[in-house]
Amino acid sequence: MESNTKERILEAALDLFSQNGYYGTSMSDIAGKVGITKAALYKHFLAKEEILEALLQIGEEHYQMSFGSLTHPPKIPESAEELKELSLSQIVYTMHEPDIVKYRKLFTIEQFHNEKIAEFATMHFVTGLENLYTMIFEKMMEKGILKKEDPQFLAFEYLTPITVMIHQCDRQPEWEEKALERIRRHIDYFIKLHEV
Repeated sequence: MESNTKERILEAALDLFSQNGYYGTSMSDIAGKVGITKAALYKHFLAKEEILEALLQIGEEHYQMSFGSLTHPPKIPESAEELKELSLSQIVYTMHEPDIVKYRKLFTIEQFHNEKIAEFATMHFVTGLENLYTMIFEKMMEKGILKKEDPQFLAFEYLTPITVMIHQCDRQPEWEEKALERIRRHIDYFIKLHEV
Protein backbone atom coordinates (compact mmCIF):
# COMPACT_ATOMS: atom_id res chain seq x y z
CA MET A 1 0.00 0.00 0.00
CA GLU A 2 2.83 2.41 0.86
CA SER A 3 4.59 1.92 -2.51
CA ASN A 4 1.24 2.40 -4.27
CA THR A 5 0.72 5.73 -2.45
CA LYS A 6 4.27 6.76 -3.34
CA GLU A 7 3.61 5.97 -7.02
CA ARG A 8 0.36 7.96 -6.92
CA ILE A 9 2.22 10.91 -5.39
CA LEU A 10 4.83 10.80 -8.16
CA GLU A 11 2.17 10.53 -10.88
CA ALA A 12 0.24 13.46 -9.42
CA ALA A 13 3.41 15.55 -9.06
CA LEU A 14 4.44 14.89 -12.67
CA ASP A 15 0.94 15.89 -13.85
CA LEU A 16 1.05 19.12 -11.86
CA PHE A 17 4.67 19.98 -12.63
CA SER A 18 4.03 19.55 -16.37
CA GLN A 19 0.98 21.85 -16.20
CA ASN A 20 1.97 24.48 -13.64
CA GLY A 21 5.73 24.06 -13.41
CA TYR A 22 7.76 22.87 -10.45
CA TYR A 23 7.68 26.26 -8.73
CA GLY A 24 3.99 26.74 -9.50
CA THR A 25 3.06 23.55 -7.65
CA SER A 26 2.88 23.26 -3.86
CA MET A 27 2.98 20.23 -1.60
CA SER A 28 -0.67 21.03 -0.79
CA ASP A 29 -1.51 20.84 -4.51
CA ILE A 30 0.11 17.42 -4.77
CA ALA A 31 -1.59 16.10 -1.62
CA GLY A 32 -4.94 17.40 -2.88
CA LYS A 33 -4.56 15.71 -6.26
CA VAL A 34 -3.67 12.40 -4.61
CA GLY A 35 -6.51 12.75 -2.10
CA ILE A 36 -4.35 12.57 1.02
CA THR A 37 -3.46 15.05 3.74
CA LYS A 38 -0.31 17.10 3.57
CA ALA A 39 0.90 15.28 6.70
CA ALA A 40 0.45 11.94 4.92
CA LEU A 41 2.41 13.28 1.94
CA TYR A 42 5.32 14.22 4.22
CA LYS A 43 5.49 10.60 5.44
CA HIS A 44 6.61 9.64 1.93
CA PHE A 45 8.60 12.71 0.86
CA LEU A 46 10.13 15.24 3.24
CA ALA A 47 10.25 18.00 0.61
CA LYS A 48 9.17 18.85 -2.92
CA GLU A 49 12.84 18.58 -3.95
CA GLU A 50 12.77 14.86 -3.02
CA ILE A 51 9.78 14.36 -5.31
CA LEU A 52 11.59 16.10 -8.16
CA GLU A 53 14.73 14.02 -7.59
CA ALA A 54 12.69 10.79 -7.69
CA LEU A 55 10.89 11.91 -10.87
CA LEU A 56 14.14 12.82 -12.62
CA GLN A 57 15.66 9.44 -11.75
CA ILE A 58 12.56 7.53 -12.93
CA GLY A 59 12.34 9.66 -16.07
CA GLU A 60 15.97 9.03 -16.96
CA GLU A 61 15.61 5.26 -16.54
CA HIS A 62 12.41 5.27 -18.60
CA TYR A 63 14.05 7.38 -21.31
CA GLN A 64 17.10 5.14 -21.62
CA MET A 65 15.03 1.97 -21.83
CA SER A 66 12.57 3.47 -24.34
CA PHE A 67 14.97 5.26 -26.71
CA GLY A 68 18.30 3.73 -26.01
CA SER A 69 21.52 5.36 -24.92
CA LEU A 70 25.23 4.76 -25.28
CA THR A 71 24.97 2.21 -22.45
CA HIS A 72 21.71 0.66 -23.76
CA PRO A 73 21.94 1.13 -27.54
CA PRO A 74 19.10 0.15 -29.87
CA LYS A 75 19.71 -2.30 -32.71
CA ILE A 76 21.92 -0.57 -35.27
CA PRO A 77 20.03 -0.17 -38.56
CA GLU A 78 21.20 -2.46 -41.36
CA SER A 79 19.84 -0.16 -44.07
CA ALA A 80 18.63 3.39 -44.63
CA GLU A 81 15.05 2.05 -44.49
CA GLU A 82 15.72 0.58 -41.04
CA LEU A 83 17.12 3.95 -39.93
CA LYS A 84 13.87 5.58 -41.03
CA GLU A 85 11.79 2.91 -39.22
CA LEU A 86 13.82 3.29 -35.99
CA SER A 87 13.57 7.08 -36.08
CA LEU A 88 9.85 7.19 -36.86
CA SER A 89 9.05 4.67 -34.11
CA GLN A 90 11.02 6.79 -31.60
CA ILE A 91 9.36 10.00 -32.84
CA VAL A 92 5.80 8.65 -32.69
CA TYR A 93 6.51 7.20 -29.25
CA THR A 94 7.90 10.47 -27.88
CA MET A 95 4.96 12.42 -29.29
CA HIS A 96 2.33 10.11 -27.78
CA GLU A 97 3.70 8.49 -24.61
CA PRO A 98 1.97 10.53 -21.88
CA ASP A 99 4.81 10.55 -19.33
CA ILE A 100 7.44 11.47 -21.95
CA VAL A 101 5.24 14.41 -23.02
CA LYS A 102 4.83 15.49 -19.38
CA TYR A 103 8.58 15.36 -18.74
CA ARG A 104 9.25 17.37 -21.90
CA LYS A 105 6.72 20.01 -20.81
CA LEU A 106 8.23 20.14 -17.30
CA PHE A 107 11.73 20.57 -18.77
CA THR A 108 10.51 23.27 -21.14
CA ILE A 109 8.72 25.24 -18.40
CA GLU A 110 11.46 25.05 -15.77
CA GLN A 111 14.71 24.98 -17.78
CA PHE A 112 15.22 28.70 -17.10
CA HIS A 113 14.48 28.45 -13.36
CA ASN A 114 16.23 25.32 -12.15
CA GLU A 115 19.82 24.37 -12.96
CA LYS A 116 19.26 20.63 -12.51
CA ILE A 117 16.23 20.67 -14.80
CA ALA A 118 18.22 22.76 -17.31
CA GLU A 119 20.87 19.99 -17.38
CA PHE A 120 18.20 17.34 -17.98
CA ALA A 121 16.60 19.48 -20.71
CA THR A 122 19.95 19.86 -22.50
CA MET A 123 20.64 16.15 -22.20
CA HIS A 124 17.21 15.11 -23.50
CA PHE A 125 16.71 17.78 -26.13
CA VAL A 126 20.29 17.90 -27.46
CA THR A 127 23.29 15.99 -26.15
CA GLY A 128 21.77 12.61 -25.26
CA LEU A 129 20.13 12.11 -28.65
CA GLU A 130 23.11 13.61 -30.48
CA ASN A 131 25.50 11.18 -28.76
CA LEU A 132 23.19 8.23 -29.49
CA TYR A 133 22.79 9.10 -33.17
CA THR A 134 26.51 9.91 -33.53
CA MET A 135 27.18 6.32 -32.44
CA ILE A 136 24.44 4.95 -34.75
CA PHE A 137 25.80 6.88 -37.74
CA GLU A 138 29.39 5.80 -36.97
CA LYS A 139 28.29 2.16 -36.98
CA MET A 140 26.27 2.64 -40.19
CA MET A 141 29.35 4.23 -41.83
CA GLU A 142 31.48 1.26 -40.74
CA LYS A 143 28.90 -1.05 -42.39
CA GLY A 144 29.05 0.98 -45.60
CA ILE A 145 25.44 2.16 -45.38
CA LEU A 146 26.19 5.87 -44.95
CA LYS A 147 28.95 7.91 -46.58
CA LYS A 148 31.98 8.52 -44.35
CA GLU A 149 31.44 12.00 -42.93
CA ASP A 150 31.55 13.70 -39.52
CA PRO A 151 29.01 11.55 -37.60
CA GLN A 152 28.47 14.11 -34.84
CA PHE A 153 27.62 16.86 -37.29
CA LEU A 154 25.34 14.46 -39.19
CA ALA A 155 23.53 13.67 -35.92
CA PHE A 156 23.06 17.38 -35.29
CA GLU A 157 21.83 17.94 -38.87
CA TYR A 158 19.46 14.96 -38.64
CA LEU A 159 17.95 15.63 -35.21
CA THR A 160 17.50 19.41 -35.12
CA PRO A 161 14.47 19.67 -37.46
CA ILE A 162 12.87 16.64 -35.78
CA THR A 163 13.25 18.18 -32.32
CA VAL A 164 11.77 21.46 -33.53
CA MET A 165 8.71 19.65 -34.96
CA ILE A 166 8.14 17.66 -31.76
CA HIS A 167 8.22 20.85 -29.67
CA GLN A 168 5.85 22.49 -32.15
CA CYS A 169 3.37 19.63 -31.60
CA ASP A 170 3.67 20.03 -27.81
CA ARG A 171 2.52 23.63 -28.22
CA GLN A 172 0.02 22.96 -31.00
CA PRO A 173 -1.12 19.30 -31.17
CA GLU A 174 -3.15 20.04 -34.31
CA TRP A 175 0.23 20.33 -36.13
CA GLU A 176 0.99 16.63 -35.70
CA GLU A 177 -0.03 15.40 -39.15
CA LYS A 178 1.85 18.21 -40.88
CA ALA A 179 4.85 17.76 -38.56
CA LEU A 180 5.08 14.01 -39.24
CA GLU A 181 4.89 14.64 -42.98
CA ARG A 182 7.73 17.18 -42.72
CA ILE A 183 9.77 14.77 -40.60
CA ARG A 184 9.30 11.95 -43.14
CA ARG A 185 10.39 14.26 -45.97
CA HIS A 186 13.38 15.41 -43.90
CA ILE A 187 14.46 11.80 -43.24
CA ASP A 188 14.07 10.88 -46.93
CA TYR A 189 16.12 13.91 -47.97
CA PHE A 190 18.82 13.14 -45.37
CA ILE A 191 19.04 9.54 -46.63
CA LYS A 192 19.21 10.70 -50.26
CA LEU A 193 22.18 12.97 -49.39
CA HIS A 194 24.11 10.62 -47.12
CA GLU A 195 23.34 7.03 -48.15
CA VAL A 196 26.13 5.19 -49.99
